[in-house]
Amino acid sequence: MKRIVILGTGGTIAGQARRGDSHVGYTAAQISVDDLVAGVPALAGLPLEAEQVAQVDSKDMSFAIWRALAARVAHHLARDEVAGVVITHGTDTLEETAYFLQRVLAPAKPVVLTAAMRPATAPSADGPQNLLDAVRVAALPGARGVLACIAGAVHAGDQVRKIHPYRVDAFDSGDAGPLGYIEEGRLRRVRDWPAGEAIGLAPVLREDWPRVDIVTSAAGADGALVEALCALGARGIVAACTGNGTLAAALEAALLQAQAGGVEVLRAGRIGRGALVEADDAVPALPSAGALTPVQARVELILKLLQHAS
Repeated sequence: MKRIVILGTGGTIAGQARRGDSHVGYTAAQISVDDLVAGVPALAGLPLEAEQVAQVDSKDMSFAIWRALAARVAHHLARDEVAGVVITHGTDTLEETAYFLQRVLAPAKPVVLTAAMRPATAPSADGPQNLLDAVRVAALPGARGVLACIAGAVHAGDQVRKIHPYRVDAFDSGDAGPLGYIEEGRLRRVRDWPAGEAIGLAPVLREDWPRVDIVTSAAGADGALVEALCALGARGIVAACTGNGTLAAALEAALLQAQAGGVEVLRAGRIGRGALVEADDAVPALPSAGALTPVQARVELILKLLQHAS
C-alpha cells in the first residue's frame, strides 16, 4: 500500500461536546488530525501521514484556507509515494470545498473528503468509520478525482450536496446518485470517477478574489439587495431561482441592470435537485448554471472571474 496523506481542517468530526450524550451541543474543530487518526484502531500500522492545514468550524471556511488546502493537496499528489489524499472537513461547506478542489485540480489520484454529523465525543460518533472508509477509498488502485465519503456512500466532488441538518446520511449527489457504496470495507462502484479539465493552481493562488454573492428569489423579492451588492463592488451574483429558473420581476430587472453594468450573473435552482431546462429556441437573458446548486454556481463564478483576471 502506498502512502495516504490526511489533511485536517477541523469540523464536527473534530468536535467535542460538554455532555457525552449530545449530538448538537458541541464545539467543532477541537481535536487535532493526529488524534483523529490515532482514535481509529484499524488505521494503526498503515502508511499514513497527517497534517493540520486548518482548524475551523466549516461554516467559517475561507478563501485563504481554500488556497492553502489546494496547494497542499497538489503538493502531496505530486509525490510518487502518495496514492491519495484524505481531507477531514466540516459538513456545512464540504460541498463547496469539494467542488472547488475538483474544478481546480481535477486530480488523477483520489482526493477524498470526509466528515461527521456527530462530534467525536458522541457515544455513536460517525467520524471514525467515515475516516476509515475514506482512507480505504483513497488507497484504491485506479481511483481518481475529488470524492466525498460519508455514511457508507461515495459521492463525486462536483455533485455532492448536503441535504439534511441532523441525520448521519446527510449528503447525496442530486439526480446523479452516489458514485458507489462502501460495503464491508470494499467499494461497490456504480458509475465512473469524476473527470474534467483542471483550471490549475495559478489563478486561485492570488489573494484578491472577487466578491460573488447569492440572492434568493421569493415572494415579494425586489432588487434592493442587488443594488446594494453592486454598490459594495460585487463582481458576480448568483440568483437562487424559483421553479425552472424563474425570478420575481423586480429582482430580475435589477439583475439585468447589474449584468448590463458588467456584473457576471448566473441563475441556479434553489430546489436542490434537477437542472434548469431552457427552451430549444431560447437564449436566456440571464445565463443558467444548469444542474449546479447556488453554492456550486457561486464557486464556478468565482473561478471564472479569477481565470479572467489572470
